[in-house]
Amino acid sequence: MDPITKTPREIVSLLDQYIIGQDEAKKSIAIALRNRYRRMQLSQDMQDEITPKNMLMIGPTGVGKTELARRLAKIVKAPFVKVEATKFTEVGYVGGDVESMVRNLVDVSVKMEKDSQFENVRAEATKRANNRLVKLLVPGKKPKQNQQADFSNLMNMFSQLQQGKAPAADQPTEEVTDEVKNQRMSVSDQLANGLLENQEVEIEMDDPQQAMAGNNPMMNQMGIDLSDTLGQMMPKRRVKRNMPVSEAREVLIQEESETLVNEGDINHDAIKRAQDTGIIFIDEIDKITSKSQQNSGEVSREGVQRDILPIVEGTQVQTKYGAINTDHILFIAAGAFSESKPSDLIAELQGRFPIRVELEELSQEDFVKILTEPNNALIKQYIALIGTDNVKVTFTIEAINRIAELAYQLNHENQNIGARRLHTVLEKLLEDLLYEGPDMQMGDITITENYVNDKIGNIVKNKDLSRYIL
Repeated sequence: MDPITKTPREIVSLLDQYIIGQDEAKKSIAIALRNRYRRMQLSQDMQDEITPKNMLMIGPTGVGKTELARRLAKIVKAPFVKVEATKFTEVGYVGGDVESMVRNLVDVSVKMEKDSQFENVRAEATKRANNRLVKLLVPGKKPKQNQQADFSNLMNMFSQLQQGKAPAADQPTEEVTDEVKNQRMSVSDQLANGLLENQEVEIEMDDPQQAMAGNNPMMNQMGIDLSDTLGQMMPKRRVKRNMPVSEAREVLIQEESETLVNEGDINHDAIKRAQDTGIIFIDEIDKITSKSQQNSGEVSREGVQRDILPIVEGTQVQTKYGAINTDHILFIAAGAFSESKPSDLIAELQGRFPIRVELEELSQEDFVKILTEPNNALIKQYIALIGTDNVKVTFTIEAINRIAELAYQLNHENQNIGARRLHTVLEKLLEDLLYEGPDMQMGDITITENYVNDKIGNIVKNKDLSRYIL
C-alpha cells in the first residue's frame, strides 16, 4: 500500500505503537493527513482551492508533540523539518530567515528523492561498481607515455577550459594481457561469492573537503549554492583512500548511481514532493507572542509572527533547486502556552491554524505504558543496552510501577517535563549497573521495588537533592 493512502484509523494504529495516549491529537493529525490524499484525488482546479488544515498543538513539554509529528512523517515517508520559532528574527536583524525552514524542507526532500531514485538503479550501479573493483584489484599494465601524447593531453585540457568544462587529462588506456584477463575472471567470481569483502583496495574518490568548502549556510539561506558555482570554476579534486572492498563498493555504487540518474528530474520531483506532502513543525511558537516578551529591547516577537505569516499563507520561495510554492505544505505549530495563550498570537496567524488540539498531561498509568508498551519502550532500550555486556536485566512489575510513581511525583514537585523525566530517573537508577556491567562479564540482574527505593527513593524524598539530580 502507498503510505499516503493509509486511512485515519490505520495511521492512529501505527502512532499507537510509539506514542502513548493523546488520542484526540492522533485523531486530528490523522484526519489532516488523509485530507491530503483526498485532495489529490480531485480535479486540478479543485486541488488549487483546497488548502491544508494546519494544526496548533497546545500542551506542556514532554507529552509527545514533536514525536507525533516526526512519527507521522516517517509513516507516510514525507519530507519533514522541525524548527524552533525562537531562532528566527524580524527582518532587519541578524539571525535566522523564516524562509530557511522551507529551504531546509526542500533539502530533505531532495535527499529522499535521490535515495529513492538511487534505489531504483542500484542493481545496475552495483554491477558497474563490481566491474571497477575487479580492475582495481587486478590492474592492467599501463603503456609508456610519449611526449606527443602528453602534449595532446595538455591541448585537450585547454580546449575543455575554453568550452567552460572542467579540464580532465585523458587517461592512458591499459594493456590487458591474457594473464590479467584470467586473473580478473577469477577475482570477479570471488567478488560475486563475497570472498573478498575484507580485502583492502585503493580507490580514488571526490574530496569531501572540497564539497564542504562551497556549503556556506548564509549563502544557502538566500537560495545560492556556492558548491555548484565553485565546481564550474575549478576541477573536482580526487583523493586516494585505502578501504575494505565492502566499503569501497558503496563509494563506487554512489558514484555510478550519480551517472545513472538525471539530476534535473530529481530536483523537479523533490520540489513537487515537498509542495504536496511536506510537513514543517514549528516548535515553541508560544515564545514569540507579545506576552512572552520580557523587555522592550528585544527583537519584536510580533514581527517574527508577521514574517512567518506569508510562508504559512502560501508564497513562493527561491531555493538552490528551484522555486517552491508553500500553499499546500502542512504546518504544525506547537507550544506549552504556560505564560501566554493562543489568542495572544496575531489574528492573521491564528486564522491559519484552524485545528486546535490540547494534549493532555501524562498520568502515572501513562508512564507505566511508556516504559513497557511502545516498540521503542525505554525499559526495552536499557535491557538491550546492558545486554551487550552479557548481563541479563529483568524488571519486576512492582519496580516499573514504582519508577512511574517517582517520575510522576517529581514532575509535580518540581517542573513538569513530561515523559523526559523517565530518562533522568532510569539513568540514575541504572547508573551503577551501566558502569560495572562490562566487568561483570555475565549474570542475571533483577530490578525490584526495593532496588528502586534504595537507589533513588531517598533522592526523591530530599527535595533539595531531587531538584539537582533528577
